[in-house]
Amino acid sequence: MFLRKTFFFSLLLLLQTISFAQSKSDSSVQVLNEVVIVGDRYREVIPSQRLAGEQLEALSSFSVADAVRYFSGVQIKDYGGVGGLKTVDIRSMGSNHLGVFYDGIEIGNAQNGTVDLGRFSLDLIEEVSLYNGQKSEIFQSAKDFGSAGSIYLRTRRPRFEGNKKTNLVAYFRTGSFDLVNPSVLWEQKLGKGRKISSPTMSLNAEYIYSSGKYPFRYRKVLPNKTVAWDTSAVRQNGDIHTIRLEGSFNAYIPQGSWNVKGYFYNSEKGLPGAIVDNVWKNAQRQWDRSAFVQGSFQKKLSRNYDFLLNAKYSNDYMRYHNPDTVLMLINNKFLQQEIYVSTANKYRILSNWDINLSVDYIWNALDGKLGKTEKTDENTHIIANRSTILTAFATAFEWQRFKAQASILGTFIFDDSDIKLYDVVNQTIANKVRSSSDNQDFTPAVFLSYKPLKRHNLNFRAFYKHIFRMPTFNELYYGDIGTIRLRPEFTTQYNVGIQYDKNFKQGIVNYVNFRTDAYYNEITDKIIATPKNSSLYRYTVENVGYVEIRGIDVATQIGWKLPAGIQIHTSLNYTYQKAQDFTPVKTPANKIAYGGQIAYIPWHSGSAIVNTKWLGWDLNYSFIYVGERYHNSANIPANHEQPWYTHDLTLGKSFKIQNSKFKISAEINNLLNQAYEVIDCYPMPGRNYKLILKVEL
Repeated sequence: MFLRKTFFFSLLLLLQTISFAQSKSDSSVQVLNEVVIVGDRYREVIPSQRLAGEQLEALSSFSVADAVRYFSGVQIKDYGGVGGLKTVDIRSMGSNHLGVFYDGIEIGNAQNGTVDLGRFSLDLIEEVSLYNGQKSEIFQSAKDFGSAGSIYLRTRRPRFEGNKKTNLVAYFRTGSFDLVNPSVLWEQKLGKGRKISSPTMSLNAEYIYSSGKYPFRYRKVLPNKTVAWDTSAVRQNGDIHTIRLEGSFNAYIPQGSWNVKGYFYNSEKGLPGAIVDNVWKNAQRQWDRSAFVQGSFQKKLSRNYDFLLNAKYSNDYMRYHNPDTVLMLINNKFLQQEIYVSTANKYRILSNWDINLSVDYIWNALDGKLGKTEKTDENTHIIANRSTILTAFATAFEWQRFKAQASILGTFIFDDSDIKLYDVVNQTIANKVRSSSDNQDFTPAVFLSYKPLKRHNLNFRAFYKHIFRMPTFNELYYGDIGTIRLRPEFTTQYNVGIQYDKNFKQGIVNYVNFRTDAYYNEITDKIIATPKNSSLYRYTVENVGYVEIRGIDVATQIGWKLPAGIQIHTSLNYTYQKAQDFTPVKTPANKIAYGGQIAYIPWHSGSAIVNTKWLGWDLNYSFIYVGERYHNSANIPANHEQPWYTHDLTLGKSFKIQNSKFKISAEINNLLNQAYEVIDCYPMPGRNYKLILKVEL
């Protein structure tokens, strides 16, 4: 059955590619020397939250995760330090429900389902966008329809002024925690003349070192308000060594474009761990190596037909080593591979009505060796394979001031695993488990937008989406934790919102943007891990969870033009969420947690940004607030977490020397030196500094 299904959908994918090869482009297509027009008008129904250009560069952000914190409806799990793990949770649905797309192709992780956004530097990122539901565009791969929310990272595409054929951009950062962070970007035009359609290439290299040693204050207050301890220490074993290389080729062609990108990331870092049982230093280490090659080809083949082809191969290695014999000797190694091919075919039926058919094929493989020491064979050897076929049919329609999009995604998943449990004493196989399972479902989505007033940019919007995520390889197969009988975790989203935009030709206010959304989400068959016999390292994973989430997002942006050429951009975001755990009561612990706010979700959170520009000077102030929350669904005093907030300040000056551009910036983060924790027992840095030099040749 598995082979027949895989053959059928692979044949469908092949037939689409053949139909593309046999099509002919419109003979009336012309390429102008200075302008290339690709694709049709963008029918955006649900606008995204965006940070781009100078506004993105001005933030006190070291990585993509730092920038995403300023979006409404987002919670960041930050384990501290330059190299600490940073994941994103959108509207309390969990990081596994968030898709992360790099230049239009998703970054996959079948092992644990999460993407560490701390790996991605902002030096090469031109725009960060956050979409609730899905990206408001039907001409995309089927994978774009498959998440409850999405973050899109768009990297810089080379641009050249006048007759320039080469751009060089260099950064150097230094500061607290012994930070050394040089970065170099080389861009080259490969064609002749000033044609924008000339092929281009770029190469970016970055190195990061930090000792990760930062002072912190650790204070524990008991439920009866007495102080258990209040001490200061220096965070240990938080060092990181990282190299990142990235290269790309880009070109515009008549009525289309193509690009190829290669990426390599290699790091070794210490994991400072949680401060529990009066243990202030840990010895765990982690090695990561990630590489991928991806490409995209897009072309308008006729007046009514557009074609898109995406492909990717990725290879990821991770080793985790815990030499602590008191806790547990661990030496785990994981190798992941992924092959991804996608085609999208958009056809215009009428001038205001488009349809699209997308088919994706994804192959994931995990080779995991779980061993206690480096000298013995692995305790467990996991070989897991997953083939996924995604087919999406979508349509977009416009009538006067009404816009609508609808899609249905068919997901067909075939898992095949082989798990060997070893007797490390006798060097024999103690147990062998083989699992093969299929999952298939069809999930719909509908997006609506209406502009009631012709002369005013006021829009009402709404969407509904039903989607699921598969259990990860870790949840299914990881040693004593995995459960091969897990079912997918489903989410249902309802959203209504309003947005108003206004540009002013006169006065000190340049523009105003206001938007607010109210939403209700349900998560069923939520996958929850509970300890076995009070052990910290043996868990039972079950589909027992049910969560209801109610929330409101509010965001406002205002641009100001003051006398003497002063420009100010202000941004305010606020989120209220009531995310309750209604997991059926099975134990007394469940009874305490029933109806409680789920772990690490604050009722109130928000951010503010004020960016001021004047005569080459750039002053940026940013503020983040996270209200009280609990680190467990049992909302009892022992699990209570205090609110935290940070103030960050950046001052920069841009200037020219002959034909070269320079910018010097100074950052102060956590200006008031607040002691806080994003995750319980993981103290964050206090006040810290950074100096940045940017040179453009």
